[in-house]
Amino acid sequence: MKNRLLAILLLMASPALAQGIEEAAKLYAAEDYKAALKLAEPLAKNGDAGAMALMGAAYLTGNGVTKNAKKAAEWFTKAADLGHPGAQLSLATLYLDNSLGEPDPALARKWMRNAADGGNPAAQHNMGLFAAGADGDEPNWPLAIAWFTKAADQNFAEAQYNLGVIYSEGKGVPQDAVKAGQLIFKAAMQGLPDAALDYGIMAFQGVGVQKNEPVGAKWIRVAARAGNPLAQNRLARILASGRGLEPDPVEAAKWHFIAAKAGRTDDWLDRYVSALDATRKAEAEARAAAFKPQLPKGPTGG
Repeated sequence: MKNRLLAILLLMASPALAQGIEEAAKLYAAEDYKAALKLAEPLAKNGDAGAMALMGAAYLTGNGVTKNAKKAAEWFTKAADLGHPGAQLSLATLYLDNSLGEPDPALARKWMRNAADGGNPAAQHNMGLFAAGADGDEPNWPLAIAWFTKAADQNFAEAQYNLGVIYSEGKGVPQDAVKAGQLIFKAAMQGLPDAALDYGIMAFQGVGVQKNEPVGAKWIRVAARAGNPLAQNRLARILASGRGLEPDPVEAAKWHFIAAKAGRTDDWLDRYVSALDATRKAEAEARAAAFKPQLPKGPTGG
């Protein structure tokens, strides 16, 4: 997140002031907000778009200043008018939610499109979502694919994943499980939990990628540890059956308890857990209670 923030803040910084805004952005990313704003504010008032974007981010989050969405929008607008794609994206997002009052879809689309045309991958991804019908319109799959591809080519994980799903389902293109697997794998490698789950299932079943149950199980575990309830359910079944991973009744029960708490029930696992002795059940319950989602790190480790 911090790296993406830095990329947004530095994009379009004027060469003459680039060193100053770069230092301000580094301080901001290091959570030294007061020092960052002390550097950024005069640069922003002097017309630097990157500094304006940083000021907007500070007011939006309340980092180093009192949180104020209207002031954030003012700074983002100044930077957006100067062609700063990151500020345009942030401004579009503000107009999409109720931060500034009633949402304004027209202004949101305007600034989102400007940011996307300016090369911002997050905005390109969002334009792909719009084209895919995320706002209720009829999907335009060729347009969605075009936008997702632009963002995916910049290694934007969410776009890689959504493009992979499109190829997996054959939406607007011939169904291509191999290409889907390649794209979803790229997103999984960047730590996207949904991608880790989907790639794990593909590897476990041998769909679009070489069948390898241990590899599939490890990717499913990555998604489970990140907090995905479906992955937690699948991991519980894997550990109960011993396919892909060594059977582990306590861990199987733990993941079943976690998934069930998140709303993912499973009658088969209910019966499996009910057959365990009281000691194992108690240990599984203790482990489930202590569980905290972890940021994905890839399919390594135990």
